[in-house]
Amino acid sequence: MRRGMGAHLQPFTTTIFNEMSALAVRTGSINLGQGFPDTDGPAEVAEAAVAAIRAGHNQYPPGPGLPALRQAIADHQRRCYGLEHDPDTEVVVTMGATEAIAAAVLGLCEPGDEVVTLEPYYDSYAATIAMAGAQRRVVTLRAPDFALDPAALAAAVGPRTRLLLLNSPHNPTGRVLGADELGAVARLCVEHDLVAVTDEVYEHLVYDGARHIPLATLPGMAERTVTISSHGKTFSFTGWKVGWACGPADLIAAVRTAKQYLSYSGATPFQHAATVALGLPPSYYADLAAGLAERRDLLVEGLGDAGLTTFRSQGTYFVVTDAASVGATDGVEFCLGLPERVGVVAVPMSVFYDDADAGRTLVRFAFCKRPEVLAEAAARLKGLRRP
Repeated sequence: MRRGMGAHLQPFTTTIFNEMSALAVRTGSINLGQGFPDTDGPAEVAEAAVAAIRAGHNQYPPGPGLPALRQAIADHQRRCYGLEHDPDTEVVVTMGATEAIAAAVLGLCEPGDEVVTLEPYYDSYAATIAMAGAQRRVVTLRAPDFALDPAALAAAVGPRTRLLLLNSPHNPTGRVLGADELGAVARLCVEHDLVAVTDEVYEHLVYDGARHIPLATLPGMAERTVTISSHGKTFSFTGWKVGWACGPADLIAAVRTAKQYLSYSGATPFQHAATVALGLPPSYYADLAAGLAERRDLLVEGLGDAGLTTFRSQGTYFVVTDAASVGATDGVEFCLGLPERVGVVAVPMSVFYDDADAGRTLVRFAFCKRPEVLAEAAARLKGLRRP
C-alpha cells in the first residue's frame, strides 16, 4: 500500500508564513513577515460579532452565506465600482479569500487545463492549481517597477489555457496595476475566451493617488470575471476568515459547488459583523489608507537607514527590499539569519516565484503594525550596517 502524501502536494508541505512566524515566536523577534495587523478593526464591528454570539447566531448559516451579508457585498460592489450583482445567484461567502480562490480554481478547471498567473504569487495559488490537476503558467513581474509586460502575458496563453488568475493590488510587490495593463489583460481574455479570477483583497489599501480598478469593470469582462475579496484585510479582522466571490451566475455556481464540499459554511457571528462593517461610511476607507500610508513611510525610512534598497509600494501591507544592497546573495538565508542578527522577521520572496532567480535577493516586510513597533523594528534594523 502506498502511504503518505500525494505527489501533487509534496512541494507544498508548509507555508513560508508558518515557518517565519514560528521563527519570530522562537526568537522573540518583531514579526514583519506575515501580513496581519497587530491591532483590531473598528470597535462597532467587534461588538456586532459579540452581539451576534449572545443573540444565538452560532449555528450553520446558509451555505452561500447570510442573505444580509450577500446583499451588503452586492451593495458594496455597486457603490464602489458600479458593478451589479444579484445577491442570491451572483455572490457567495467563503471562509476567507483563500477558500474563494481554491473554490474558483477547483470549480472552474479540469485536469490538464492551464492557469496563467503573475509571479511573484501568493503561495496558495500554486498549491490550489496543483490540487485541481491543472498546470501553472507564470508571467514574471520584475523589479524595480514590477510592471506587467503585455507581450509576456500573451505568450503565456496557449490552447489549453482556461483561466487567468490575477492579483491587484499585488501581494507581495505592492504594485497596483494601471488601466493600460488591465486593458491588455481584458483584451486577451476576450480574444481567447478566458475566465478571469481576480484576487482583490487589498482593494481599499492603495496609496499616493493610485486607484484600484476591478477587472470586471472593463469592456467584455463582467460576464467572465469572478471577483474575490475579504473582510479581513479591509477591516483588520484577519482571523475571522470571511471572504467572498462575485460574478456571473454560472461561474459563481461553480465556485459555490466546490466551496460547499470544502467548508460548506461557517463563521456565522462574524458574517453578521461583516454585514455591519460593509455599511461603514466612505471616510472609514480613506482613514484606513491614510494611516497605512504613514506606517509604510515609517518603515521605508527605517529600511533605508539600514542600507536596504526599497521599491515603491502603491498598495497592500507590504514593502519589497533588495537584500543585495546590504551584501546578501540569497534572500532565504538573509531572512533565516535576520532574527539572530537584529531581532526582526521578514519573508524571502524567492518562494513566490517559479523563476527563483528573479526574486533571489528580494525580501518582503509588512507595515500593518503599530507605529511604535515599526519604529523599534527600524531601530533594530540599523544593526545591519554593523559588520
